Amino acid sequence: MSDASHTTPSRRLFMAGSLAGIGGVLASERAASQAIPTTPTGRPEPKLDQPPPLPRDKHLGWAVVGLGDFTEAQVLPALERARRSRTVALVSGNPDKAKAVAARYGVEAGGIYDYGTMGKMADNKDIAAVYIVTPNSTHADLTIKALEAGKHVLCEKPMATNSADCQRMIDAAKAADRRLMIAYRVHWEPHNLRAKAMMDKGEFGDVRFASSDHHRPLEPSRPRDQWRMLKAVAGGGSLVDIGIYGLNGLQWFFGESPSSVSASMHSPEGDPRFGQVEDVFTAQLVFPSGRRATVSSGYSSDKKRIDIWGEKGVATLDPGTAYQGNRLVVSDAKRADEVLTAEGDAVQFTGEIDHLSQIIAEGGELRTPGEMGLRDVRLIEALYRAAETRQWVDLNPDMTMRSGTR
Repeated sequence: MSDASHTTPSRRLFMAGSLAGIGGVLASERAASQAIPTTPTGRPEPKLDQPPPLPRDKHLGWAVVGLGDFTEAQVLPALERARRSRTVALVSGNPDKAKAVAARYGVEAGGIYDYGTMGKMADNKDIAAVYIVTPNSTHADLTIKALEAGKHVLCEKPMATNSADCQRMIDAAKAADRRLMIAYRVHWEPHNLRAKAMMDKGEFGDVRFASSDHHRPLEPSRPRDQWRMLKAVAGGGSLVDIGIYGLNGLQWFFGESPSSVSASMHSPEGDPRFGQVEDVFTAQLVFPSGRRATVSSGYSSDKKRIDIWGEKGVATLDPGTAYQGNRLVVSDAKRADEVLTAEGDAVQFTGEIDHLSQIIAEGGELRTPGEMGLRDVRLIEALYRAAETRQWVDLNPDMTMRSGTR
């Protein structure tokens, strides 16, 4: 008797169309091949899967605020690969580092700022958008500085450490008549997009449950993790840092936000990493449709997985939100198939950056606007309340907490 959990997934690429009429297609292809010249010739320009990149001088200019590990390893390389965006300015509190990074990416001396001179970006017409890539507690003030300088903003998640700051950011964007977007990169990740499309088409059947488990080791020896141990800077522990992927992702897949939540959190005694923030956080989410979901996050293990449980099949993204190497497997009681994508993992970074550039140039609706960031921070606040009181917390549609608990 087979057990899907022990089945090696077969690999198949889901493609448009069907096998019907394949014989006729092959025949027409053979006929066409006979007309192909055997000497070099000029053929028509091919039809590409996506529009070609804009000429480099037409790319919108971006300023990147914060030159830490994530910026240098992911953000700046993504801007180099982008199809309609380019780096024209840098903001850092370390002038030597800023000059070194500027030299690597061709940023001129006039495009280097520190946190105190960000207001001068208003005079730099080459800058259209600003990417805020700094510790969580700085997001609100730096975002508002960029908006007041007349720039559009992409801000890393979580949007801020509290919902009041999120609202300040949204109000500042409206006052400046600029766009504010939150960097939920997974909304451009190919495997997540495929799972979302398959779910919306009903390919998993009726989905009543999903689970998300996001864990990674917290390493105090690394500067990028040192501030994450400070509640005043990070805003919280593993829930805020990586549990947010599950909270945001499940709402995206379901197309709705929870109406009530319960939660618990735990930190091992004597571990200096968790003097101010939690290690493990677990939550139960109940949605208006009746769907249920569980979320876990932690700072001691290593896993980034989402499972969508349908009556016809289970979609497993494992890993689902990594920078690279993500996979989607769809299984039932008899078989498991890996769903391949035609695009690489890197598109999740270039996708979100170019999305904002396109919206700035052409108009339209943002996929991940500031209002989504505010919603998720309100949900995080409700989950911490549920964990502290050990009671269910009921939520309004905008994720504000209803008075009292049940």
